[in-house]
Amino acid sequence: MNQEDAAMTTTLRCRCGQVRGEVELDRAYGRASCYCRDCQAFARFLGQSGILDAGGGTDIVPMAPDAVRFTAGFEHVACMSMGPNGLLRWYASCCRTPLANLPRDPKVFYAGLVTACLDMPAVDAALGPRGRVVVNTGSATAPVEPARLRFLLGGVRIFAPLIAARLRGRRIAAPFFDKEGHPLRAPEVVSREQRASLQRGR
Repeated sequence: MNQEDAAMTTTLRCRCGQVRGEVELDRAYGRASCYCRDCQAFARFLGQSGILDAGGGTDIVPMAPDAVRFTAGFEHVACMSMGPNGLLRWYASCCRTPLANLPRDPKVFYAGLVTACLDMPAVDAALGPRGRVVVNTGSATAPVEPARLRFLLGGVRIFAPLIAARLRGRRIAAPFFDKEGHPLRAPEVVSREQRASLQRGR
């Protein structure tokens, strides 16, 4: 790996350090803060502080899933979902650190890495500051600047690589799925009652 490549690769690490890996930031599609109720519920499911900002937003780096490599502790990686058709939400079971959100369709070449598991100075240097693109602000728990123009421009940057990957027939979204397209961890699907309780913050 040359110096330029090293500068664009950062570490993935859970809070306790048992789950570790590497992330190629030059393959990120952008950076966004999501204020949807399910992202808020996921943070509450994990029971960890510091995931949500003051308005209830989660800082996410959308990227190619195979830009993520786990180097240690994959046995501690777990998966849950807010419903039978919901996103697959991956986390470190050892310390309940959020890792990534992925669609159930393994051919959708997308992984939304939660920055709680990333080296923040490296993310800021490569992708700019948090909050430049915000989505689902209608569910925010405090006023959030809509940033509609920035969302439009950021949305183009995020979705254009997804379309290009589908047209090129990119492979299944490793390292989260096997070659047959099954998630490497069976997701824990919460009930409707649990989901509603988590969304309310109870």
